[in-house]
Amino acid sequence: MKILHTSDWHLGRQLYGQSRYEEFEAFLDWILETIETEVIDVLLIAGDVFDTTSPSNRAQKLYYNFLCRLPRTSCRHVVIIGGNHDSPSFLNAPKELLRFLNIHILGQADEPKKEVIELQNPDLIVCAVPYLRDRDVRSAKTPQNPAEKQESLIQGIHQHYEDVFAYAQSIQKKRPVIAMGHLFTAGGQTIEGDGVRDLYVGNLAHVGSRLFADWISYTALGHLHLPQKVGGRDHVRYSGSPLPMGFGEANQQKLVILVELDSETRIREIPIPVFQKLLSLKGDREILLEAIKSLSPEEPVWLEIVHTGPENSLELQEELLELIQPDIQKILRFKVKKPRNSGLLFQKHESLEDLQHEEVFRRCLKAHEIPEAEYEELLQAFQMTLDSLDSSKEDQN
Repeated sequence: MKILHTSDWHLGRQLYGQSRYEEFEAFLDWILETIETEVIDVLLIAGDVFDTTSPSNRAQKLYYNFLCRLPRTSCRHVVIIGGNHDSPSFLNAPKELLRFLNIHILGQADEPKKEVIELQNPDLIVCAVPYLRDRDVRSAKTPQNPAEKQESLIQGIHQHYEDVFAYAQSIQKKRPVIAMGHLFTAGGQTIEGDGVRDLYVGNLAHVGSRLFADWISYTALGHLHLPQKVGGRDHVRYSGSPLPMGFGEANQQKLVILVELDSETRIREIPIPVFQKLLSLKGDREILLEAIKSLSPEEPVWLEIVHTGPENSLELQEELLELIQPDIQKILRFKVKKPRNSGLLFQKHESLEDLQHEEVFRRCLKAHEIPEAEYEELLQAFQMTLDSLDSSKEDQN
């Protein structure tokens, strides 16, 4: 049997105000073509189908049109789990109707045995665990502090998965088992600007990769946008997002994962075409002007401009807008980035650790060219803020 793993579609997502429906539609058409070409039996969508809990009408139309076209392909079953961006109730609303099309939806956590789906033709067990929120795994014991709360959450997530896997093993009968989840595993890689919204704080939110036992034929994960193996294990993977969610993902090769199960598990990465080119240009005025002039007049591109030079940024922005071809090239973001720490006016052999809070704030005022007449009032407000923070710490202790 052949299984296709994808996740994190984020249908409806915009990029700095620019709609991306044409990209999403092109991707969904490509997925259907890939299913036909590769003769896929089962499609797995590991969460974050939509970008918001209230998706637009157009995003919904793309989703339902795609699902309605699937029965005309080789695909016999679809399993969809909810992600942290999805509305559990919205995903679940049509689940009973879609079940007649062999589309199985788990929008929110349920009893462990209800998250174990037994497929027929092909015979396969899927442990479909949606994104687990605190309320889904909360224990009877009330945590006393934030650290205990996070630890309790992680323990609850582990226990929930273990209960699901235990039930799957009890009914396995030599059938292969696939696991699905939408979560952040320890060691998972993200990059700046990848758009991942992690709802938890710190590494305590990262569950251990060994949660996914070796007897599971393949684990299909969602949440992280960078395609990757987990803990170096070939059969535990994030497929990543199909489209770059931000300019930080612009140079990332997007993938779907094809898993073939017979006497052994064979895994193949299928590259996703680029449906809309993103390009980040960085430098001073001379570098940026030359880069804009060298762009192809025939290749549509969305641009991020990062100005690092001393020139007037507003004037440069106007120059760049005059050079581009609006029908082909669009500047979606213009960012001014000065050299790190230069604004704080450090002296020789001086570092941030050498300065008191008030001195750092004073130098920030100077770096941002705040009139000196306003210093006294702003410094007083700053000191009041520090005092308030110190009082809060004392209350906690």
